[in-house]
Amino acid sequence: MARAGTLFLLASFGVIVVSAGNWHHPRDHPVYDLFKRQNASAGALPAIGSAQWNSTYPEDISNATVPDAWMAAYTTAKAAGLIPNISLTTVGADGVPAYPAGDDPNSAEICSGTYQCRINGTTTEIWDAPDGHVGLGFDDGPLPYSPPLCDFLKQQGQTATHFYIGTNILQNPFVFQGCMEDPLQTPAVHTWTHPYMTTKTDEQVLLELGWTMQIIHDSLGGRLPRFWRPPYGDTDTRVTAIAYYVYHLTTVVWNQDTNDWMLEDPTDNPDNVITNQTVITNLTNWLSGPKTPGLIILEHELSSSAVQCFIQTYPLHAQNGWITGSIPDTFDQAAFLNSWNATSPVTPLDIAATPPSSVGPPAAPAAATTAVAAGASASSGASVAAGASKSTSNNSSNGAGSIAAISTAALLGAALCTLVFSY
Repeated sequence: MARAGTLFLLASFGVIVVSAGNWHHPRDHPVYDLFKRQNASAGALPAIGSAQWNSTYPEDISNATVPDAWMAAYTTAKAAGLIPNISLTTVGADGVPAYPAGDDPNSAEICSGTYQCRINGTTTEIWDAPDGHVGLGFDDGPLPYSPPLCDFLKQQGQTATHFYIGTNILQNPFVFQGCMEDPLQTPAVHTWTHPYMTTKTDEQVLLELGWTMQIIHDSLGGRLPRFWRPPYGDTDTRVTAIAYYVYHLTTVVWNQDTNDWMLEDPTDNPDNVITNQTVITNLTNWLSGPKTPGLIILEHELSSSAVQCFIQTYPLHAQNGWITGSIPDTFDQAAFLNSWNATSPVTPLDIAATPPSSVGPPAAPAAATTAVAAGASASSGASVAAGASKSTSNNSSNGAGSIAAISTAALLGAALCTLVFSY
């Protein structure tokens, strides 16, 4: 009994110590394994990179059929007048998508992103970050160049959004998995095959977006991304409406382009017009310049050079007083349609289904606070209460860290109590 009593006291003390200390663990703490793939249906999802996982996705999207549920959501939105009838573009010899003669790409009806037309008055499209903020994102991963970028971001405790190509996830599943193991990294949609989206039919747009959402959902515990970026910035009112009204995706474009996608590419950059120094100079100028509007910079994880240009200029963010974060952090929105962030509980949700009306930040664990306060001194209770008042924003000191801390204590207590009763 003496040994049992000691174990019970240790279990209780574990709860008090963890709760009264910091409300978050380092991001490499094993407690995050409890949350990474948390989903009611996660057990039904095949292992990433397995044969079953690979066989889930179409080998050739051009021959794929739109799943019934996706088509039903599209038909409903179309019947409601939410998706306009806009002519498709064709890409000319100059590489620019062009509408049929007589169609104005800058008209309110079409409003083409390729022509820098911004769809105003809606929540479906983002071009600028709030003043003083940098919405940090990287396109075209996951690729072999991605791990050094993700390692650097993790070392810096920096949140970022990765606009992933679906086929790249399919071909590099463990690169995707390795980067997403850091809960500060947020996946977003960059289509399945990286086409000019305004050249695609409605059905093809559905496939490009839907399958990319599906592979992220299946590889991240059922979480569904909330944001997407059109390749080449090529979107219009039709494509943007399909993304938003069928898949509930918010379109993210950019207001500065590094052209880092041309680095190490002799086809796109045959005369070496764009060099590392060109990219670094542009980044330096923007990060040293005005803070109105805030910055959303087009950067890539497409080559080692592109990654190194970002790493070399990263200190300028803090030196110049920018508030830098992922797209959801920057706009104080949930990272996913059915979960606040990578460590929050997941509401099971299928592609194109209506998401929960509100996905808020995790609440402070009031029940755990009460339990600790009841068994602790007044000073310990005050310490816990002070910790509970911390912000629950979607960053490295968010409410998910609070939940993680209490979960660690709960696991410790449960394990020790098990020893008591089995002794």
